[in-house]
Amino acid sequence: MTSTNIFLGGNSSIAQSCLPALRQQGKHVTLVGRNATELEALANQSGYPYRVVDCTDISAVTECVEAINSVNQVESVVNFVGSFMLKPAHLVTTQDWEKTISTNLTSAFAAVHAGSKVMMKTGGNIILLTSAVADIGLSNHEAISAAKAGVIGLAKAAAATYAASNIRVNCVAPGMVESKLSQRILANPQGKEISIRAHPLGRVGQPDDVAPAINMLLNATWITGEVIKVDGGLSTAKIVK
Repeated sequence: MTSTNIFLGGNSSIAQSCLPALRQQGKHVTLVGRNATELEALANQSGYPYRVVDCTDISAVTECVEAINSVNQVESVVNFVGSFMLKPAHLVTTQDWEKTISTNLTSAFAAVHAGSKVMMKTGGNIILLTSAVADIGLSNHEAISAAKAGVIGLAKAAAATYAASNIRVNCVAPGMVESKLSQRILANPQGKEISIRAHPLGRVGQPDDVAPAINMLLNATWITGEVIKVDGGLSTAKIVK
């Protein structure tokens, strides 16, 4: 049976940047998400199959992963699903909050829930994308910081729970990356300049900056419970001028 790596939110900018190296390694990938048009275009370009699923629906993701596993043994599940929202807490509506939690944290839980079920006997990797903002206090990030911090807590607990089954659970925490999610903010010259200044390395990230960390974890067999920061120094270094 051929093994496969499931990419939830497989049409994301960072997910797409992971594919060329995996193709060179001969790894199989199954793209999963709810944007059928984008997934079909990416499937045609990459040659990888796709399935249309709402990745915030835990039951639907689990059914999808189990169906894939019946054909191709799942060796990893990576959750690229996420959103980006800049609002102070007092302006966040109930709908904003619920959507932020669902998109970022519920999708991550769905990845752990589904991935752990099919990897219980074989082991494997579950990789969750969090954010540098989960580790530092940035103004107007209350909702997204809470959701991304929850992803880290989820990963660390799951790493302990499933270690005996040789299931490794890790996070990758990017800083501001130029992608479909950040288009609106970075299209604003002032917003882009603020983002650049916040990163000690003097630029915002590109999807190709983050992909190597994810691809490394896909091949790692002795790393679990870690948060790998790929953030241009945003969360760990400060330049004093």
